[in-house]
Amino acid sequence: MINDKTVRAGRIGVAAGLVAAVLAAGLAAPGVVAQVTKPLTIAAPAGAPLSFADLIERVSPAVVSVVVTTEIKVSQQERAFNPFRGLPGFDEYEDRFGKKGEGEGEGEEGGSPETDQEGRALGSGFFISQAGYIVTNNHVVENAREVTVTLKNGDELEAEIVGRDLQTDLAVLKVKKSGSYPYVEFATKAKPRVGDWVVAVGNPFGLGGTATAGIVSADGRELDGPYNDFIQVDAPINRGNSGGPTFNLNGQVIGVNTAIFSDSGGGSVGIGFAIEASAAKAVTDSLIKNGKIVRGWLGVEIQNLDPRFADAWGLKNVKGAVVSKVTKGGPAETSGIKREDIIIAVNGDKVENNRQLTQRVGGLIAGSRNSFKVIRKGKEETVWVVVRERGENIGALEPNANRDNFAAPKAATGDVKILGGTVRPLLATELSRYELTPGDSGLLVVTADRKGALEEAAIAAGDALLTANGKALKAVKDLEDVIAAAKADGKDDIVVLVGCGNRQACGDSTLLHPVKIK
Repeated sequence: MINDKTVRAGRIGVAAGLVAAVLAAGLAAPGVVAQVTKPLTIAAPAGAPLSFADLIERVSPAVVSVVVTTEIKVSQQERAFNPFRGLPGFDEYEDRFGKKGEGEGEGEEGGSPETDQEGRALGSGFFISQAGYIVTNNHVVENAREVTVTLKNGDELEAEIVGRDLQTDLAVLKVKKSGSYPYVEFATKAKPRVGDWVVAVGNPFGLGGTATAGIVSADGRELDGPYNDFIQVDAPINRGNSGGPTFNLNGQVIGVNTAIFSDSGGGSVGIGFAIEASAAKAVTDSLIKNGKIVRGWLGVEIQNLDPRFADAWGLKNVKGAVVSKVTKGGPAETSGIKREDIIIAVNGDKVENNRQLTQRVGGLIAGSRNSFKVIRKGKEETVWVVVRERGENIGALEPNANRDNFAAPKAATGDVKILGGTVRPLLATELSRYELTPGDSGLLVVTADRKGALEEAAIAAGDALLTANGKALKAVKDLEDVIAAAKADGKDDIVVLVGCGNRQACGDSTLLHPVKIK
């Protein structure tokens, strides 16, 4: 049974349909007043810009294209038959990635004579002062014979290199023409958060004034070099964006674009990396003031505090960098820092890993006195250290004929089986291999069984066990006593300081290893 309400609803629906049909035909139905409708719109989410145009218009005058003239060697055949020459950005690609490999020059089979050829590298940069100082990447201007920057208005100005820093891949230029230039500032008060909007402006493939937008997709990325933490962005950056700025929505520079990830060597796949603003500002300020970077030097080899180290040493909720070696005569030794100290703070700033310690020390002024908070044998202590200037060759492996010409030790009567291998005390004639001096001691690893505790800890025949849980190892019994004490305390591991016996296999001279005892 159909009730009156249902029928009325049906009739109203039909009438509405007729009105809609009449209106759709462009006619006015008798007695019906036409209503003006608006397109459907969706309100923008809070914080999302409707356009980046105002931001880009404001900051782009401070962004420049950098053209570097160099001399490169190219084969005559490449010069004659390259169909891509002259395309925007090709010279930069060729200069950096198109060089012939070693052994392919003149006189090699299949090669052709090489000639000196003027090359160009393209990059980006930005003014950081009214006086005309410009930040860019070191790799953009290294080996430069001439540097020219192009402003947004098309003016081309000669520039000189004020200073370069290979470690952070940063450089500072200064235009030779005096004037008052538009500039931008680094965002140093607060780091960007993952998800924040960012805008990159630069010179990709020679296309100056290009702007792209995206978000911060990650932070704290570790790439090459110990001094930089990189911000990862998905704003497309390509070859030629190197040295250019990435901005936040306030028009401040949050990072200097320096690298892209590409599985093909081509353009952007949405993963780019920028040097974080605070680090970039510190380096560029120093380059402007000194023309170079003067980094502090502590004189230690360090590694991260492995959780197994902390457990073996009975430490809880501790993070830091562990000293595996103290350089003889260096600032650390002079001040009293010891092997196996755990550095947890520098001048009150926490240190959570070895990279962070390297950055903290690198930021100290050479000759300054600084407090280092350490944990030594389970107790906190403060050591005051006067850091020195870090030289260019500090950290390089020094020649050691015994380690370079490695010969596996021979088994002999008296070797003791322990931890899935055999060991014996070091001989006086073997000390120099491990950079030890008369009076030092250790146990030589003669054999390391497959899948034994030593092998699983990456300890091989020819290495030397120098300490175990901080105790010097003069005899095999010393190691046995440490193992027995650790087992009595319910520990699964001991921490062994190992001297490398084969440079090609392990490189580092000394390194701490957690070794299973159960």
